Amino acid sequence: MSRTSVLALRLAGPLQSWGASSRFTRRTTESAPTKSGVIGLLAAAAGIQRGDDEHLAPLAALRFAVRMDQPGTRIRDFHTAHHGVTGASMPLSERFYLADAVFVAAVEGDHALLTGLRDALRAPVYPPYLGRRSCPPSEPVDLALYEDTRLEDVLASVPWQASAWYRRRHRTPQALTVLRETAADESAAAADVQRDQPVTFDAAGRRHALRTVVTDSVSTPIPSGSGGPQDAHDPFAALEALENESA
Repeated sequence: MSRTSVLALRLAGPLQSWGASSRFTRRTTESAPTKSGVIGLLAAAAGIQRGDDEHLAPLAALRFAVRMDQPGTRIRDFHTAHHGVTGASMPLSERFYLADAVFVAAVEGDHALLTGLRDALRAPVYPPYLGRRSCPPSEPVDLALYEDTRLEDVLASVPWQASAWYRRRHRTPQALTVLRETAADESAAAADVQRDQPVTFDAAGRRHALRTVVTDSVSTPIPSGSGGPQDAHDPFAALEALENESA
């Protein structure tokens, strides 16, 4: 009987963009990493080629969840391009990103498969990126591999991963939002649906199916290296008050 383990990832970088849908010249981003984007990241690290659906299928079958440790700020950029053959200008497009965001993503499944994926992240065939190739991670993605456990337990215990500057400027939140797939033995009555279940990444026609997503929350775990919960005192509060008065 196979063992069930969880691979946790820290997704942090100056910019991220996790699009679940795009219409014409408007490329939006979700507020948190999509399953399709994270599975694509893992597949690239493992060297799985686009269109190799046989090797993609075991990754797509992993149960997925993401915890929002630092929501970031949504920003908009305008993108120009020229046709590679004719040189003609392409239509101006809008592209949306999350700036300064940090997430903990996790996949649950067979221990041997996750061990291989963890090793692939440490020596990737193709470099990882956070939704788009223009969005590299700011540090290694691999966080930890947890044996004989479940998504819910891992996301409730992994230390809060928010950046140091963010922790200085913000009080520790009481809870962190978690978006997770329903378990096999769980009712999906209260779940939402999202079309980001990867079926194929073939460039000739990518396809995604629906999956069920439950919104939960967990108490914020103590950050790594912290001696206890963050003091409610904010040393930047006085400076920010002065800035507001002079504005």
